[in-house]
Amino acid sequence: MNYQKYCISTELSVREAMKVIDNSVPQIVFITEGNVLLASLTDGDVRRFVLKGGKITDLAIKAGNKHPLCAKDLSGAVSMYHQRNFVAIPILNENREIIDIYIGKIQHNSKQAGLKIPVVINAGGKGTRLEPYTKILPKPLIPVGELPIIEHIMQQFAEYGCEQFSMIVNYKKELIKAYFADNEQKYDITWYDEEKPLGTGGGLCYLKGKIDKTFFFTNCDNLLLSNYESMLRFHRENKNVITMVCAYKNIKIPYGVIEMGINGSIKSMKEKPEFSFLTNTGIYIVEPEILDDIEYNVSIGFPGIIEKERTKGKKVAIYPVSENDWLDMGQLSELEKMRERLYGEQN
Repeated sequence: MNYQKYCISTELSVREAMKVIDNSVPQIVFITEGNVLLASLTDGDVRRFVLKGGKITDLAIKAGNKHPLCAKDLSGAVSMYHQRNFVAIPILNENREIIDIYIGKIQHNSKQAGLKIPVVINAGGKGTRLEPYTKILPKPLIPVGELPIIEHIMQQFAEYGCEQFSMIVNYKKELIKAYFADNEQKYDITWYDEEKPLGTGGGLCYLKGKIDKTFFFTNCDNLLLSNYESMLRFHRENKNVITMVCAYKNIKIPYGVIEMGINGSIKSMKEKPEFSFLTNTGIYIVEPEILDDIEYNVSIGFPGIIEKERTKGKKVAIYPVSENDWLDMGQLSELEKMRERLYGEQN
């Protein structure tokens, strides 16, 4: 195995390291200097670093785990690897130089932790960004490979033991209901029909008194391939009323960017700069108490609901995930990327 692909230098930023992590299996890198192991870095390390105020433009070594588990030989690495759920064990010589990395056999467990909390899906929008497809099919039923996006979303939650679904529907709702009525997989779905378009949050008014515990709330065009158990633990440990799942989005400007000073002078120049933003994935963890604050049949976006809770002093927080963990089907250009992530390259 070419273990060097899992190693990065001390000069890389957190943002640059995240790109390497996203493209590696398992998702971990080791920070080295002259092949000497200094730290390990995972997306969890990055998340903890950012939540404590770190920036993704900082050096990755600042976010790294300075005391990673390591072994002296292959047999020791194999033993450590199988004692707990480790993803990779570096093997070091007497100078703490990496001579190999043991990653075992990469496996993906089909059954995750049994969270068993309700899932509410807002599936009532017209999906105008996906026209002309949505002139015929409602957005939730647009296929990505063998299944419509909404079923991909439901299956992802089901892997974590979340099998009770509440579906808020409006546009072409009878087609959505008919699809699930004929589905061989019998999902536990409670339907809530909007009387009029209520935005991304207003439809929650129909769930007052229907849900009495923490629930996931998601739009119907986003798939998150992240650890739902970690999200829920973060939400509960921080006693949030709402946790917004956000993904880092890296955008590279393909031009030289100029900042102009007084009288047309050049203040600064940056050649093809790259910017990073935390973007709302449209996926949330929510406490049922916020339902009482939603007016009946009044259109409102869920970000507007969040603002109302914040102004009341309620605790709302962000759970950051990697850009690679978020699949957005809201644009035609992203459909093929999503299919490739879910099914791999196909001719």
